[in-house]
Order: sequence, then structure tokens, then C-alpha cells
Amino acid sequence: MNRIYISLIGIFLIGAWAACQQGNAPQTEAKLFVADDLEATVWAESSMFYNPTNMDVDIRGRIWITEAVNYRNFNNDSARHLTHAAGDRVMILEDTDGDGIADSSKVFIQDKDIVSPLGISVIGNKVIVSCSPSVIVYTDEDGDDRPDHKEVFLTGFGGLDHDHGLHTGVAGPDGKWYFAVGNAGPHVVTDKNGWTLRAGSVYTGGSPYNGENTPAQRSDDGRIWTGGLVFRINPDGTGLEVLGHNFRNSYEVAVDSYGNMWQSDNDDEVDACRTSWIMEGGNAGFFSETGVRTWRAERRPGQTIQTAHWHQEDPGVMPVGKIYGPGAPTGIVVNESDALGKAYRGILLSADAGRNAIFGYYPTPEGAGYDLSDGSPFISSTGVDDEFYRWNNVDENTKKWFRPSDVAIGTDGAIYVADWYDPIVGGHQMMDSVGYGRIYRIAPKNKKLITPKIDLDQTSGQIAAFLNPAINVRNQGFEQLKAQGSEILPELMKLLESENPYHRARTVWLLGQLGREGIDKIVGLLGDHDPQIRITALRVLRQVDSGHLLAYADRIADDPSPAVRREAAIAIRDIPFEQSSPVIMKLVDGFDGEDRFYLNALGVAMEGKESEAYAALLRRAGNPEPENWSKAFAAIVWELHPDEAADALKQRALNEKLDLDVRKKAVVALGFIPTREAAVSMRGLLASADQDIAGSAQWWLQFRKTNDWRPYLGDWESPLDKLLDAQPEALGYYNQYRDDSGSPNDKRKAALQLATSKTGKLYLIELAAAGLLPDSLKAELRDRVLADDDRNFRALAAHYFGADDTGSYDLEEVAGLPADAERGKTLFVANCIVCHKIGSIGREIGPDLSNIHTRFDRRAILDGIINPAAAVAFGSEPYLVLLKNGAALYGLMLSDGPVVTIMDPYGKQYVIDGEAVAGRRHLNTSIMPPPSYIPLTPQDAADISAYLSMNDKELND
Repeated sequence: MNRIYISLIGIFLIGAWAACQQGNAPQTEAKLFVADDLEATVWAESSMFYNPTNMDVDIRGRIWITEAVNYRNFNNDSARHLTHAAGDRVMILEDTDGDGIADSSKVFIQDKDIVSPLGISVIGNKVIVSCSPSVIVYTDEDGDDRPDHKEVFLTGFGGLDHDHGLHTGVAGPDGKWYFAVGNAGPHVVTDKNGWTLRAGSVYTGGSPYNGENTPAQRSDDGRIWTGGLVFRINPDGTGLEVLGHNFRNSYEVAVDSYGNMWQSDNDDEVDACRTSWIMEGGNAGFFSETGVRTWRAERRPGQTIQTAHWHQEDPGVMPVGKIYGPGAPTGIVVNESDALGKAYRGILLSADAGRNAIFGYYPTPEGAGYDLSDGSPFISSTGVDDEFYRWNNVDENTKKWFRPSDVAIGTDGAIYVADWYDPIVGGHQMMDSVGYGRIYRIAPKNKKLITPKIDLDQTSGQIAAFLNPAINVRNQGFEQLKAQGSEILPELMKLLESENPYHRARTVWLLGQLGREGIDKIVGLLGDHDPQIRITALRVLRQVDSGHLLAYADRIADDPSPAVRREAAIAIRDIPFEQSSPVIMKLVDGFDGEDRFYLNALGVAMEGKESEAYAALLRRAGNPEPENWSKAFAAIVWELHPDEAADALKQRALNEKLDLDVRKKAVVALGFIPTREAAVSMRGLLASADQDIAGSAQWWLQFRKTNDWRPYLGDWESPLDKLLDAQPEALGYYNQYRDDSGSPNDKRKAALQLATSKTGKLYLIELAAAGLLPDSLKAELRDRVLADDDRNFRALAAHYFGADDTGSYDLEEVAGLPADAERGKTLFVANCIVCHKIGSIGREIGPDLSNIHTRFDRRAILDGIINPAAAVAFGSEPYLVLLKNGAALYGLMLSDGPVVTIMDPYGKQYVIDGEAVAGRRHLNTSIMPPPSYIPLTPQDAADISAYLSMNDKELND
């Protein structure tokens, strides 16, 4: 494919920036950087709409917008921000005169059931709004742009008024609807056939409505789905199925005409955002496999943050794709049109509100997966991805207020970008008080793109819709052509000869809807010259002719393309080993021992058949001694880690003839086997003369004693066995206070006794957080509770006991101070690296701040320093944990369930048997103290913010 590498040379004036914090009118001009043969213009802006979260394009070329005016009112002052008392809205915008600027805006629906919606799709006369807990379908029967019918299509999703809730749906090339949902579960959703999805994780927090989650739930397919998900469903509400899981928070899934799925997943504040191809059945690796532990709780010694964050050294996890660093990824789409020029055909466009850019990738087939390494900013407000913004230069700072929430392709083939204009992104907070936003249009410089008029009553119009650049418009052509049945076959055979491979792929999906004659033509395409078409053909046959699936998989099991063979592996996932083994053996023969996508696909093919497959593969290889395993065989055993391989893996780990990396992989595989034999084998590795092996075994034994191997390691003493010292007195006074039969005086005496110890004070904080301490008693206790040398504890206590000095400063006053970045660096090293990492120094209790300047301007960074509780980073919400022995502690919850792992504000981890826990309470504040508790002066805060606003080169100078 010819490519064009984007130069950020073309600079185009596109409109006026709003001085949004004060709510003033736009004052200064701004620029977007695009390729030098394209131009960017403002297509629409507020007050035609406000706070755009997502958009879609209808068959008339109109743009539909979901607004989030009522965004996080639990965390924003509604008196200072624009609000809509009647609910959030769906808006329709139109350019009626074709001059490239919208001139019409109307409300389609305003509904109190829509609270900060994160998705919209317009499919025919149905407007599908994604807004946790529900997918709501509004139907406009008479075409008057007002809904005649409202249906709660699916419900039960977690994430009400939460960035990690239900995201947008899109019509796939198969006619089904595809959705993404974030990890703010639990998600308990039943389709119209009664099939129930149950998914959860250890993640809670982020909003008052997300206080409870449940990991390790089993859905009606017998599988455990974890965290964020991608799923599809039939338009009639039946056939719900999960396609990939264990994401953190994919804002959107892009489905191309081959049926490939693409996503960009947000990181956990550690510079590890990623863009990925989603392999069907794939585990994306954010939590532990069943969601009971966070990545931090599972991070092994020597692992980099990025490796541990996505569990990239764990079996059963799909390859991460492209990790591009810090950010806040949002909408994503594949451009399948030639309207911008053939050089842009196939570009994957991924919006990132944190990086002020739309990244552009040209996915390149590589082995059984895709290479995304060439991604770079395709559209940007800054011009340089990590540009330094100087403190007193307002124009430079406002460049970072471009927050693209979505990107779409219009019916004219232009790129449309929705901008939620704000100085910050994430953390359930906004600074914009007026709800400003815009939509940009990116089109060729010297070519006028025309919005087509499509007549669905004519076959020519149906084909025009089917070939349209706008994905949900294509679905209307698909459905109309499908309704014609086999009569449309001659026209479709012409489309199979198209020069555009995406048109060919769409046609394959449509052939599958036309009965046996169409299916027979698809079978012939299993031998097509294009491997992507061969893959598409098998995907279609899986849906429309599953009775012959094994024969189709066998036919391509020795295909020259590893990607085609990968698809055969995925296809036989649910076929018993007795029937599928001949195909599996063919697929194993095609494994080179290195391709991680291919290996992961083999794992999917043998899911639930690991023991049978291991025995069969051993016999087939002639039962070699463990030291003589081939590279491919050893990799497969690592991926499958069957119970029966425990002793063989122990032998490989102890065998000094093998390379150390090979031996260490055997230790890892052994660590994932949940049996007594594996625990015993791991204990045997402690005797290894190699400290790398013995040390790794020690870690695994300590770790597994808290979960899978607990029943088998009762006689093995671990350094983690001891809990906090028992505090029965504190527990007694706490229970006395909670006793409803006690008099107010008895309760007061119990509270005063609690105030005499550190543990007792934590119990008082629990009572205050639960709203059980009257104001008069809190005032009496205040000085005693705050009398502590621990700055973190004093800040926590002040939050709940209403200290006059909150420890914060006035943002406007501090922002006006001159700032010294060099002094800020010295202050940061002296005060902040105890919790934060920057570059190679510091600790990882709070978010890594190495690249915070790429997400926030200096004012937003300063606000985070002086008001840390205003926008708590996801995953950084503290918990108070009470133990049955009377002890109490607080910090970040790394795992929950049978094992509770808490990291206190100083980085110490406590691994506790879940049965020892009496209660948990989410604390609505930050683990980071306000600046005066650190202590930092207003000048110190200004200087540190200046240092953090510098780019990597300047940080290291």
C-alpha cells in the first residue's frame, strides 16, 4: 500500500478559542495541524450544541451529537456550570446549503434518563444512545426528527455518570451491533432470549454510584468475563456474545469491513495507553484473569510498569498492540474511503483527548497479528506531540484545550472531529463552565467533497449507501440489498471485482445473507488471492453455515498466511477436542515458536481442552524429555500450562543446560497452574543454586499462598503471614458507639476513647464517612483527631472533620505567581518522589508524572497540586479497611475478594486473608494531601507545576 507519512507543516486557521473557565466569549485564534494536502475548518460550534461526547452521521450527512452538559454534577458546582434540568440532549446538526459549515441545529430528544451519555449510533430510523445503565433506542417512525417510541434495549451495565461505563455501538459488516463498555461494573445484562452476561472486577470508585463491584462472575456461556468488554448483539436484542474482555476503558470499538475490531485503551495513570487489534476471544490483560486483583497486585519483580500493566508476560493474554504513552483515548474509526485520496485509505484514526490529537495508524499485517508501530499525530492542536508550553503564554496553553472526544467519517468522505473544549481531561471533573465545544471538518485542500443524496427506493441508491464512507449508513444499504434476496447476486458479483478491498469484504458479508447460492460463492473465496478476504470468508461462514465449520477450518489450517490459520484456530474454540484435534495438529505444525498472536490463538482453540491437547501433543512429539522440548512445543505448554505439566516444568526450571530465560518461563508457567502438584514443584525450586530461579520461586510461593495455593502451603511460612497487630480495645469502643441501644453520652465517651489512638481515629473517620457522627461531636473531637505527626493522616482527618485550614490554596492567586522550574525540580525531588515517579526516579504509589505535560497545561497541573481531592485519578481512590481483630488501615486497594491487598500512603503493601476483613469503605478524597500538609507554600506549588510542565528533554537537562 502506498503511504503518506504525515508532516505537521500545514497550519490552518479554524476558529476562535473560548476563555472557558470564566465563561467569556472566544478571544484568540487557534490552529490545527494536519497533513499539507488537507485543510481543517470549523464545521459547527457552541451554542449549536454543548459538551459533545460522541457523534454519528446519518444518511443525509447530518451530524448527531450526544451532549454531557450534566457531566458529573456530583463533582461539579451546578451553580457555576451550565446544566440542563430536563436531562441531557441528543442534537442534530446540518449544513443545509453545502458551504461546509453547519447552519441548522435542533434537539432530537432531551431525557432525564440520559445522564452524560457516551455513545450514539443512527441506524435507519433508530437512534441508539449508550448511557449506563442502559442502551436506549429511540425510533422516529415518521421522519419528523422527534422520537415516536423509546425502548430500553439492554440494561444492567455499571458506570452510571461515569467515564468507564457503557460506550457507543456501531453496526458491523454482518448487520449486528457492536458495543464497548468500560470496567465500572458490575455488568449484569440479559438479552431478549434470556441469556445473561455477568462481568466485573475489583475496580470501584470514580463516582458515588460505583461503590460495589463483583469479580469472577460466570456468564451463561460458562465463561468468566472481566473488566471492560467488547460485545455484539442482533438488532432484535437476541444473541448477546462477548468478543473480548479485560480492558480498562476502551471508549469505542471500530469494526472494519473485514470484521476486524480495533480499540484504544486508557491506562492506569502510568504512561501506558495502547491502540490494539482485538482478537476474538482475547483477554486484554488489565486485571488478573478473573478480575480479583489489579495489575499492581500482580506485578512481578523485574517487570516494567508497561509489561505488568497489561500482563504481557502472562500466558493467555493477547499482545498489547502499540503502547504510545500517556493520554486519554476516545473515539476511533477506520477510513475505508478514497475521498481524501487513496493514500489515506485504510488509516485507523484514534482520538486522544489527553494528547490533543487524532493519531493515525496504517495497520500492517505481521504474522498472525498487526503492526501499529507507525502511528503518529494525524490531526493535532499543538503541532509537536510533547511541546513545551510556557507559563505566561496563554495562547500556547490554550492549544492544549483541544479535547477530541470522537472522530467519524461523513457521507461525503470528510473526517469530522468532535471537540470537548476544556483545560483538563478525566478525573470526573471539568473546568469549562459554559459547555463550549465544536466540530471540525478535515477535507482535501483542492477538492470539494459533496454530501450525496441517496435514494434507498432504488437499487442504485442501496448500493451507494452500501459503499458509503459512513459506517452506519452502509448498514442501511446492507439491509435493503439483503431484502432483495438472490435477485441482487449479479450486482454483488460486480462488487466482488472492486479495486477497493473494503468494498469486496462488505460484499462477502452480504453474500452470506442470500441463502445457499450466496454461501457457495463464499466457500470459493476461501481460496481468494487476498488473505484478508479469506479471513472474511471464514468469519462469514462461521455465522451462516456453522454446521460445516470444522470442514472449513480444516481447509485453511495449512494456509500460507499465519493470519488465516489464526482465524481457523479461533473458529474451532467451542468444538470438542475429539473432533477438532486433527485441525489443531495442523495449526500447531504452522507455529514458528515466536508469533505471540498465533500462540494466543492456539490457546483460544484449546481453551478447556488443555489436558487432552498436552497429552496428544506429547505423544505426537514422541514423548521427549522436558529438556528436549522444541521451542514451539515449550511455548505452547507455557500458553496452556496444563495441570499435568507441573513436574516437567519443574525439571526445565532446574535444568542448567537450558538458557536462563527459558528456565524462567517454565517458572512462570508453573506459577499459573492452580494445583497441589504445582505448589509442591515450586517449593522444590527453592533449592536451586541459581538465585534467579530460587528468588522467582520464593515470590510465586508468597503470592500464591494468598490465593490459588493457599490450601497447599499451610506449613510454609511466608514473610507476609503476619497481619497488623490486633486492636481489640478500639474495636470494642467502635462497636459500643454503633450500638443503637447506647445513650448519647455513652456514644460520646466511646468516641472520646477512640480519639486516643491512631487505630481509633481511623474508626472515627469511618463513622464520619458513614455520616454517623453529629456535627457537635465532630467539632469536639476535631483537635484530638488532628493531633498527629503523619501528614497523610492529618489531611485525611481534616477532610472528614472539617478543619478550618483545608491545606489548599486559591488557584487564581497561585497561578499569578512567577514560577521557577529549576527550583520546582529541587522541590519535587525533595517532597514528591516518595509517591510519584518522574523519569527513572521516584516511587509508584501515585500516578507516574513523567509525561503529565502531554495531557495537561500548567494551570491544570497546578490545580491538581493544590486541589488533589477535586479530580482523583482512576485507581487512586483510597479505602479504609477494618479487620475483625480490631486493626484498621487505609490506602489503595490493589486486590479484593478472598485476598485483600492494600498499599498504604507510604508504599507498604498488606496482603490479608479476605476472611479477616470486617468491612471496607471507599473514601471520597485523595490519598495525596493538600500542599500545606506536605508542607509546600503557594510559591512551592507554582514552581513544581512549572517543572512538571516541561518536556522530556528539558526535564533531563
